[in-house]
Amino acid sequence: MKLAVLLLENAGHTSLCAADAETGLTMARASRPDLILMDIQLPGMDGLAATMLLKKDPATASIPVLALTAMAMKEDREKTRLAGCDAYIAKPLRYLELYEKINTLLAQAAARAGSEAGGLQPSP
Repeated sequence: MKLAVLLLENAGHTSLCAADAETGLTMARASRPDLILMDIQLPGMDGLAATMLLKKDPATASIPVLALTAMAMKEDREKTRLAGCDAYIAKPLRYLELYEKINTLLAQAAARAGSEAGGLQPSP
């Protein structure tokens, strides 16, 4: 977590940290972050279960989730997709890959928000 926070802050992002899924869910609902980095192997509830809860909740469903896992197996990638994760990175973190995925997910989220807002505006 320390490395991820350092990399995020070096890229100009602000971070909130949670040591377990329950705390992270509470923080996500209260703060509505632009992006969630979700460790798959968390104590108690794992990151996949937490992601499924986030994606079922209308208040947090649109927040992109980037899964982080120590195991880079093909099955893990599929499990993260089925849980609702928007992207996947295997540890150890490679900062260029992390930045690329974050930038892509934030751009996609902004485009979705813009198109949704555009559909709500009155016609001239």
